[in-house]
Amino acid sequence: MTTPMTTTPSPVLGVLPLGFPWATQDPFLFCAYHDDAYPKGNADMGPQDSLAGRDIGQDFSRKDGWSMYHGETVPGFPAHPHRGFETVTVVRKGLIDHSDSLGAKARFGQGDAQWVTAGQGIVHSEMFPLLDSERENPLELFQIWLNLPAKNKMVPPHFTMLWSADMPRLVTHDEAGRQTDVLTVAGQLEGADAPLPPPPDSWAAQPEADVAIWTIRMAPGARWTLPAAKGHGTRRTLYFFKGASVTIGGTAVQSSNAIELRGDVAAELVNGDVEGEFLLLQGKPIAEPVAQYGPFVMNTQAEIMQAMQDYRRTQFGGWPFGDSAPNHGRDPKRFAVHPDGREEVPA
Repeated sequence: MTTPMTTTPSPVLGVLPLGFPWATQDPFLFCAYHDDAYPKGNADMGPQDSLAGRDIGQDFSRKDGWSMYHGETVPGFPAHPHRGFETVTVVRKGLIDHSDSLGAKARFGQGDAQWVTAGQGIVHSEMFPLLDSERENPLELFQIWLNLPAKNKMVPPHFTMLWSADMPRLVTHDEAGRQTDVLTVAGQLEGADAPLPPPPDSWAAQPEADVAIWTIRMAPGARWTLPAAKGHGTRRTLYFFKGASVTIGGTAVQSSNAIELRGDVAAELVNGDVEGEFLLLQGKPIAEPVAQYGPFVMNTQAEIMQAMQDYRRTQFGGWPFGDSAPNHGRDPKRFAVHPDGREEVPA
């Protein structure tokens, strides 16, 4: 009698080239990777270099390796509204100045993350001050949009800071001593400390949602196994944004690709001959209709129309600052002031 052979299914479901923004899967809506080589800063915390040839207020050109985006003096995104989802901003290099219609403000970066539940409506600005006038001001960040389920679309907005020193990390070495570092913005990873709690109304706060946001850095030639997801039906995408090549469960993939992975099996990663970096987005789908118009994400077109009417009527509480693109001065100290006036600084 012959025993049938069993084969382990490949963890790789598909590979898609990275664009701008990066393609996402439910429960995620959007992922943008900004990697700007900003020059020295001027007296106004904008670039010393000339802005000639840029479409100021709408500059996504990456001319000379950087963009002004919607900024006119300081690069960034002046006051704009959101409703019906969450923004998670992970800043790997540089600083962001946040201000919002709740009256909150913050300067964060150098590995920090900010998590904003827009809920029923918030207006915020995200500016990139160039504080150093003697050296270049590199900025590197991810902005991720995480959907809210219908029952939480209209919750009160919420503002959370996740400081770099508080975020759980896992550092492992393979048999040859080659290192892999994993930073967990959200989601539990065996061997790392308990994850920081997400905002209370987030999809990530539901245990069955199995949401994970991790960054992974692998030394040349390093081996590390991404564990299987805990939740049934969990979707996961691994964004390979820096490096040369990686082999995942026996499948070779080049850099600058998004790799859709099975959630129910572990995936061994074998990095190529240069350091590799990855972003993992994982979660159980919300599996509800999505209606989107720009910064509003609801379940129906009628709700989108209502969002637009509400914003025109109320401005989601109004803008408490005198400038649509406020910055927080030249002191590089990171801080947060919450809507109730509570002040917070990283350890």
